[in-house]
Amino acid sequence: MFQRRIPEWLRHAPTPGAKGFAVLSGIESISRGILISVFPLVMYRAFQDTLVVSEIYFFVGIISLVCGLLVPWLTRFIPRRWMYSLGAVLFIVSSFLAIEGSAISIALALFSYTVAVVILFVCFNAYVLDYVAKVELKRSETLRLFYSALAWSAGPAGGVWLLQWWTPAPFLVSALGATVLLVVFWWMRLGDGKLITKARAPTPNPVAFIQHFFVQPRLIAGWLFAVIKSCSWWVYIVYLPIYAVEAGLDERIGGIALSISNSLLFLTPFMLMWIERNSVRYAIRVGFLVGGGVFVAATFSASLPWITVGFLLLGTLFLILLDICAGLPFLMAVRPSERTEMSAVYSTFRDVSGIISPGVAWLVLLVAPISALFATAGLGMFAAWAVAGQLHPRLGVRRQVTVSKPNDIAPNNIKADSQVVTEGYHT
Repeated sequence: MFQRRIPEWLRHAPTPGAKGFAVLSGIESISRGILISVFPLVMYRAFQDTLVVSEIYFFVGIISLVCGLLVPWLTRFIPRRWMYSLGAVLFIVSSFLAIEGSAISIALALFSYTVAVVILFVCFNAYVLDYVAKVELKRSETLRLFYSALAWSAGPAGGVWLLQWWTPAPFLVSALGATVLLVVFWWMRLGDGKLITKARAPTPNPVAFIQHFFVQPRLIAGWLFAVIKSCSWWVYIVYLPIYAVEAGLDERIGGIALSISNSLLFLTPFMLMWIERNSVRYAIRVGFLVGGGVFVAATFSASLPWITVGFLLLGTLFLILLDICAGLPFLMAVRPSERTEMSAVYSTFRDVSGIISPGVAWLVLLVAPISALFATAGLGMFAAWAVAGQLHPRLGVRRQVTVSKPNDIAPNNIKADSQVVTEGYHT
């Protein structure tokens, strides 16, 4: 009788950690990075009006916001692994809608793409909170950005180049990346995560967990930081390419600038070391203050397009710093029993920024040129800098807690004290 020997990794999937989630995020970035600079261009080509493009982004943002808030409720009927898979499939659907080429199909492709990002973000953050300890969140965020750096660096410029070479090409690459993401996700066997709920508690509805969110000030602050940061990225990603075209620069400038900005993700390990030497509060305040100043300066240099592009590139260095630390106040304050629900609330920062940014842009463009949007983003960052002043000064700083043992009776009645030192983080 032959003994069956099955490898341990086939019988029991290894527990995923920060590195595993970073790999998953890096693959997802292939699908997103290749299209992030393509969609503004194809939308502008299809509608030939910046105001119309802003209107479409505005309404797509509203619909995707509702979809994001419904994800926890939908997981009552659809397991999380299938929700994540649905998000990846929507990437593929978005690509083929865009390949069809009509104006309506491109608008629907943008909608599918946005909803896919929301679903994947909610599920991904719920998995991270399930499997990654709070003391590892900074490392997890840094690894996630570092592993995504190549896709975000090559994707925007590569997407524009592929678009000019053959229009369907960037969308086919995105669909291929989503297919690989599906395969790797199922190979990792994450399942439905760790379900931690109160005994006999009813499944929370969207209204209930939104109420829980509004009574926790640090969750509100962390969410606001994410919204304002996302609005700044939104202005940079969507309106820099349009500004460049209107200023007489090459159509590829927006994609090249975004690729250069995203190549700064390779600096995230050094940024993490700098944050570790200071505090999360200090890093957030520096990011918003300096980034806001640079965005405002870009408006005043609008008559010199290359200098404006340079200012905005410098500003993205501080946006990447905020990508590491701005969400930590929220993630560190989430209760274990509310992981999926609060991940859904947190994910709404993308949709809210997708509503606020085109909505404000719509109003600003009625009375001012497109360069005024850069100053608007800068003023928003100044407001976030002021809010960040209310955070705990030592948030996220490594601390040492000394615990003294009771005195023991040593030989010859000599009392001896012993101490145990443990490490943790201020939360």
